[in-house]
Amino acid sequence: MADHPDARPSRLDERLRRAIDREAKIPHALDALGPVAGREVLLLDDATGLLADRLIAAGAHVTAIAADALSGAAAPAGPGTADVLVVAFAALRGPDAGELAAAQALLRPGGRLLVLHDYGRDDVSRLYGPRPEYGDWSRRDGPFLGNGFKIRVVHSWWTFDSLEEARDLLVESFGAAGERVGAELTRPRLSYNVAVYHRSLGAA
Repeated sequence: MADHPDARPSRLDERLRRAIDREAKIPHALDALGPVAGREVLLLDDATGLLADRLIAAGAHVTAIAADALSGAAAPAGPGTADVLVVAFAALRGPDAGELAAAQALLRPGGRLLVLHDYGRDDVSRLYGPRPEYGDWSRRDGPFLGNGFKIRVVHSWWTFDSLEEARDLLVESFGAAGERVGAELTRPRLSYNVAVYHRSLGAA
């Protein structure tokens, strides 16, 4: 569920997609924090479709909305129509008052806002290099915890069928960084930590 720019993943992206969180720890965490099973879920910005598939498998009724849906664009759904709004990775990079108000308008009373971002402190973060979400965003005065969110860190994996597959895919996808990380692997998986920032935000 790390960022991919294309809405239709290439064959290589599809191979990486199959490796991410095979144990489905991330959707299980979303269900625990939502919950999502049997509920109306709006999903913002999941280009690969992986998270949507996992939420549907968990029993959610999922409607995808555009990445700019909270930034002043036209409302993607009627007000108060969703039980849970899940924002995946690329969007809501530090919520402002306008974005929170837009999210609140979409949710039913008591609705839940769940925001996913890479947490860092793992193998995958070494592929991408420094990012503000690696540490800064999980501080008490950071953009999420400072806005009333709580945090749950999900410790998951990118799991491959063999070391050879892992190393080949990492080089193809990440170049020199992938080669460095792949050379240090002793088993065919990379640690992948995801922060789920969560709070109730339904319309009054």
